Amino acid sequence: MQGVVYKSTGSWYHVKAENGQFYQCRIKGKFRIQGIKSTNPVAVGDVVRFDVEDGEEETGVIKKIIERENYIIRKSVNLSKQTHIIASNVDQVFLLITLNNPPTLTTFIDRFLVTAEAYAITAVLLFNKVDTYSIEELAEVKYLAELYRGAGYECIGISAKEGKNVDKVKDKMIGKTSMISGHSGTGKSTLINAIEPTLDLKTSEISRQHSQGQHTTTFAEMFDLQFDARIIDTPGIKGFGVVDMEKEEIGDYFPEFFQLKQHCKFHNCLHLNEPKCAVKDALEEGEIAWSRYKSYLQIMEGEDENYRVDQYQK
Repeated sequence: MQGVVYKSTGSWYHVKAENGQFYQCRIKGKFRIQGIKSTNPVAVGDVVRFDVEDGEEETGVIKKIIERENYIIRKSVNLSKQTHIIASNVDQVFLLITLNNPPTLTTFIDRFLVTAEAYAITAVLLFNKVDTYSIEELAEVKYLAELYRGAGYECIGISAKEGKNVDKVKDKMIGKTSMISGHSGTGKSTLINAIEPTLDLKTSEISRQHSQGQHTTTFAEMFDLQFDARIIDTPGIKGFGVVDMEKEEIGDYFPEFFQLKQHCKFHNCLHLNEPKCAVKDALEEGEIAWSRYKSYLQIMEGEDENYRVDQYQK
């Protein structure tokens, strides 16, 4: 049989077959796909072939993973050699960003966007909790949104709790499989509940002591929505280490760098110390955000441990 993985709990996979029935499936032995060494060989969104076990009506064994169209993968910051596929076969990702409670730093945003670009997945930035900000904080959100719009990304200010602009997000989801990501406490489950109240996902309060969210989602899970859409809820992630990128290609995953690349003196310019570099010239003229360039340098240097340094505030 063939189906789509809707949930992974580490050892069992909830697979929705083509007939609409769900099966609890597992894998036997080691599963290696295209040389990807991942903590989870089978990911939510994977299309798989499986055999129904003899004598068991609702359990099966996954035999094959159909080639993925794309996937979002990250390197664990604490276990730098381990990678984790968050989801596969995704049409678009929504990254929830909060200015505080908890703070989302530009270094994290940029690493996420670079990975989405590398795997050709459309990314939309959702600036959540706009109903809670002061005038000064709203101005800061507006500045960040303009910064990322300037880099080519769609940005929407929302309040998942109050329902502000939730319809805009909903309209973008029709006919697509969308993934929602961000730190714990940014409002992922609240947004999904606002989009589809019947799901009634668990939400939690922010830890006042650390201004961080409490994990409410342990495993990624996909849900069918009532308006021809699918949504993947993901666990809150602290860090986002990029995986398997050659230094020569990293600049291509910054859209505003890529547009200027043809004007650099050298076709293989790394935008570091080369003469007549169009990217460095644009940086000097204020046409490229310093925070974006600093993130680029950190990724080039492999500085995964500094993902929580806020270059924007600097």
